Amino acid sequence: MTKPLARTLASRSILILDGAMGTEIQRRGMDTGLPMWSANALFSKPALVQQIHAEYIEAGADIITTNTFRTTRRTMRRANLPDRSKQLTETAVQLAMHAREQFPEKEILIAGSIAPLEDCYRPDLVPSDAELNDEQRELAERVVLAGVDFLLVETMNTIREAYAACAAGTATGKEVIVSFVCNKDGNLLSGETLADAVKAIAELKPCGFSLNCISPRHMNGAISSLTSRLRSPEEGELRRASPYLTTGLVLAAYGNVGNPESDVHGWEFTYDLSEEQYAVHAKEWAGMGASIIGGCCGTTPAYIESVAHALQMNPDISNRNSPVALRASVGHRPKL
Repeated sequence: MTKPLARTLASRSILILDGAMGTEIQRRGMDTGLPMWSANALFSKPALVQQIHAEYIEAGADIITTNTFRTTRRTMRRANLPDRSKQLTETAVQLAMHAREQFPEKEILIAGSIAPLEDCYRPDLVPSDAELNDEQRELAERVVLAGVDFLLVETMNTIREAYAACAAGTATGKEVIVSFVCNKDGNLLSGETLADAVKAIAELKPCGFSLNCISPRHMNGAISSLTSRLRSPEEGELRRASPYLTTGLVLAAYGNVGNPESDVHGWEFTYDLSEEQYAVHAKEWAGMGASIIGGCCGTTPAYIESVAHALQMNPDISNRNSPVALRASVGHRPKL
């Protein structure tokens, strides 16, 4: 199976990921009541979802993420709705594809979002292994069949669910990035360490790792924890486990702006970090080896535009070969 992400990164030093979908729907006055969250708009106003995708592309995004964060049968059941999870998943992917078609002159990748089955911030609610394997497999297969380029397993708060979701993704033959949500100490919300998470997931051969929905103020420490794992004595084990590590690990980072509010709409908006301030953090992440950078909850097309401008205007970043830069950052000698 082709590897569009690897192919694109071979010729591009940095790829700009889009920003938030769910909070952007909420910001524009649409219902994002839980448990449906962003999937509500797939019922009520799918054109808005496509419009937001298009606005992120206009802002400079190279990757847009499908609105499949909550298109699972579990979510339908919790919302006391008929099971339309397959239809909603297909609709979400189609909307991203339609948005991409509006920009035929641009090479845009579509990432299929695979999220925790329950609450992103409640590791205590993670279902049983049997449920994880069954339901994550179902979503991964549906997203891939609908036409995404690669899979983004995101906001994972436990090793157990990250492993199940990554296994489901890699079984499809698509490239998979696994992204974790961490606390201020740089550990998963479950208390498990990033070191243990990377070690457990590496055997599944994901194409990379990521951190998301973390305050930009704490992202640097989490990135350091992640890359220090790759400097460890077991580094050889990881290099054998993932073919990407022989040419450069894909490392992604996309932080949030605001605070989770789990009882009603899902997010509390703040403006404690401007678009320009966020872009300063993004440049730091790029300097630490991240080759995919975007925004998570609370970010907008304006944030992504600021990030794209900041990274494209920095010659040290825009001219680098990202796999070489990352190899150097994790202790490999660059191939000259």
